[in-house]
Amino acid sequence: MNPTLSASGVYINLPVKDVQKTRDFFTQLGFAFNPQFSNELAVCVILSENSCAMLLSHEHFSRFTPHAISDARQVTEVLVCLMLPSRAQVDELVAKAIAAGGSTYKEPEDHGFMYGHGFKDLDGHIWELGYMDLEAFTRAQQEQKQ
Repeated sequence: MNPTLSASGVYINLPVKDVQKTRDFFTQLGFAFNPQFSNELAVCVILSENSCAMLLSHEHFSRFTPHAISDARQVTEVLVCLMLPSRAQVDELVAKAIAAGGSTYKEPEDHGFMYGHGFKDLDGHIWELGYMDLEAFTRAQQEQKQ
């Protein structure tokens, strides 16, 4: 059997207009930061044990790409989806994002075994949030096969 590639971590890099306002926004949502990779040019938001979002000033972000920085309020550059342990936490995080100056971009979606909602951050980046009941998902798959 051939070994498969497995990443030891994920760093999502996104451009932001104001690093301090971005830090304040994600602080209000309840996220922690990795101080080793955070300064006036960037803030490293800890998403999980091995996943982070590097939110970099436009000037700093432009050092890593030959392309123009897209305006996330006008075009979609990426959809980031975070899976959370409960539906309630999905709704709670959306409410915190709105209270901190973010906005929603669609109504919540309930598929029985899966629930999703999301928000746009201060720069317009879309953060999808989801909860999945794996037992209900397995039951739904089995019912479809019958």
